[in-house]
Parts: sequence; C-alpha cells; structure tokens
Amino acid sequence: MSKDTSLSKAQLDLLKQFKKQVGADQAATQTQKTSKQPEKLSSAKQAQAEQQDDHQLFANAMQGVKKIDSNDLAPITSIAKTKKIDAQTLAKRIAAEGTTETDDTVLSDTQALLNPVASQAFLSYRIATLQNRVFEDLKAGKLRWFEAVDLHGCTMEQARTAVLQLIQLAKDDNQNVIKIVHGKGPEGILKTCVNGWLRQHRDVLAFVSAPENQGGTGAVLVLLKRAEKNPKYQEGK
Repeated sequence: MSKDTSLSKAQLDLLKQFKKQVGADQAATQTQKTSKQPEKLSSAKQAQAEQQDDHQLFANAMQGVKKIDSNDLAPITSIAKTKKIDAQTLAKRIAAEGTTETDDTVLSDTQALLNPVASQAFLSYRIATLQNRVFEDLKAGKLRWFEAVDLHGCTMEQARTAVLQLIQLAKDDNQNVIKIVHGKGPEGILKTCVNGWLRQHRDVLAFVSAPENQGGTGAVLVLLKRAEKNPKYQEGK
C-alpha cells in the first residue's frame, strides 16, 4: 500500500501525535478499571478475617474490665413460705402476745371419739348451705390457708387447745382458711378427735383432707366463717 503523499509533513506529524495520544488514553483507562476491581477472597478467608475483627473489637472493648469476685456476691435466699408450727410453739406464741383468747366454744372429746376414723381415711365435711364451687376449691387446695399447726406429739388436751387457738388467730386476723396436721397414727386418735371437734365448732363451714402435695390424709384444710360475721369482730369496729 502506497503512502498518501497528498498530506503535508506537518499534517503527518500531527496525525502521529493524535494516534499516540489515543493509545495512551486507552492504556490509562484499562489501568484505572483494573485498580478498581476489589481483591477477591475466598469465603473461608473472608469469614476468618471478619471473626478476627470481631475478636479484636471485643478485646478493645474489654480493656480495663476486671472479673467479678464471687466472694463479694450476696447469697440469694428464697422468700420463706408460711410454715406450720407445732402446738407447743403456738401456745407460747399466744402467751407471748397475750391478746388472743379463745371464745367460749366447748369441744366434746367423748362426742368426737364416738365416731372413730381410720388413719388413712379421707375426711370431708361441709354445711348444707355452702356453695359447691367453694367446697371444690377447698378440696383442690386452691384456697390459700392463713396458718397451720402440727399436732404430732400432742396429748388430746394440747391438741384441742391448739385447734381452738388456731381458729381464734384466723378470726382475729379476718382469715378464713387454716390447715391442721393431725398425722396418720396407727390408731388415728388425733385424726378422729380433729374430725369430731371441727364438726362441733360453730365457725367451721367445711373441712377436707388436704391434697397429696399439702399433706394428704394426714392433714385437713378448714374453711371458717368470715370474722366480720362474728360478734367479737363487730364489737372491735
């Protein structure tokens, strides 16, 4: 191919410079594109790098932090639940307070012993006018009892006094559910007495052997009349 000689030397020089400039611009563009492409890491390496960054951030944040000395921690104690007291402790408490006196209710031991119950028998009593729903709640242990007394080791007289004192405590505090633990002695003497005494007391609306998790047939839950229905409560207003 013959060279075009129609162009002057100056024009040829200008054309060469233009071609050189275009080539340089293309090379620069290619270099710029290459530099903008991020370096690709494998997924495993990228995860490792991020984990190292997290560890470093955590280490920086924890600088100057000291481990708590467990010896300085206050012991955690659960809130004490209401516990049953024995008859002797109840008597001492009544004597110390000096304000709670039992009413004039008389409970007959003879009448109670005329109707013996077996040590494993299930006790159940309710007055005729008591709502069935209330009795079922008492039977199921859904009614929260105010306080309880344990009659284990008591003589008949001590047990009778403790029952009367506990009923009076509930009345004075306007409570209507108590628990009496009579045990399951082989002869069932105290259980027989409790069964008979509670049936005689005018403030007892119902009683029933406790659910298994509250003593089973070794204890009874007792429902009492509300204190405001008692003359003594009315006089105190």
